[in-house]
Amino acid sequence: MVTLALIQMKCAEDPAKNLQTALEKISEAAKKGAQLVCLSELFFSRYFCQTNDDHFFSLAEPVPGPLSNTLCKAALDHKIVLVVSLFEKEGKNFYNTALVINPDGTIAGKYRKIHIPDDLPNHYSELYYFKPGDLGIKPFETPFGKIGVLVCWDQWYPEAARSLALQGAQIIFYPTAIGWQVSQKQDEIGKKEFEAWTTIQRSHAIANGVFIASVNRIGTEQNIDFWGGSFVADPYGTFISAASHDREEILLATVDLSQIEEFRKDWPFLTCRRSEVYVK
Repeated sequence: MVTLALIQMKCAEDPAKNLQTALEKISEAAKKGAQLVCLSELFFSRYFCQTNDDHFFSLAEPVPGPLSNTLCKAALDHKIVLVVSLFEKEGKNFYNTALVINPDGTIAGKYRKIHIPDDLPNHYSELYYFKPGDLGIKPFETPFGKIGVLVCWDQWYPEAARSLALQGAQIIFYPTAIGWQVSQKQDEIGKKEFEAWTTIQRSHAIANGVFIASVNRIGTEQNIDFWGGSFVADPYGTFISAASHDREEILLATVDLSQIEEFRKDWPFLTCRRSEVYVK
C-alpha cells in the first residue's frame, strides 16, 4: 500500500511565491502520510508558453541548480519521493523536464518531455521554448514502487504509457498544465475535451494494468482557464480520487500495488501482444 499526493495549485506571477506555496503543500501532504508527491507541470511560474517571448528563457535553470536543490531538500526533510516538473537549461538547450527525487534528497533520474505541442493560435507554443526530450522513456526505482513520469502532451500517446508498462512501471505520473480557452469553459466542446482528457488516461491504466496519477493546475492565466480535475485511477480505469475544477487541493490516494498482478492475471494484455504484426 502506497499513499500518493497530487498538489493541485494556482500559479502566481511571482515564482518565489509559487515555490513557497509548493513547499507548504508538500509539507502538509507528508504530514498526512503521503509517500509519493507530485507537482503540476512547470509549477514554478505561470504558463508562459501562450506567447513567444525570449524573456521567459530567464526562468530556466540547470539541474542541479537553485530550484532543484531546494526541492531535493524538501524530499529529504519529509522522507518522500518527489516528482517535479521544471524548465531546464543544459548548455544552449532547453527542456521541459521532470525530476524524480529520492527520500534521501538525491535525484533518482529525470525525464524530458518528448511530445511537444506547437500550437500558438491555441496558446500552446512549446516548441519555441523546449527541445524534444533526448533521454528516452524509462521508469525509476523508488522505495515506494517503480514509477514512470510523462509530461502533459505525452498523456495523449498510448505508446509512451505502454513503453513504461513494458519496463515494469507500476504508477505513471503525468504532471500537467491543460485547460479550456477562456471563452470555451462552459460550452459543449469544452466539456467533451475534459472528458477526452480523463478517458485517454484511464484507458492507459486499463490497457497496461497500471495506476495513473495526473496532476493539473487551476486558475485563469491569459487565454487559458486551467481545468484542474487532477485524479488517480486504478488498473480498471476507476477513479480512486479526483479533484475539483477550481480549488487548490492536496489530492490523496492510497493504492495497492498488488492489484496490478491480480488485474494482469485476469486481463493479460501485455503478455498477449503480437508486436511482430504491428505497424512501426
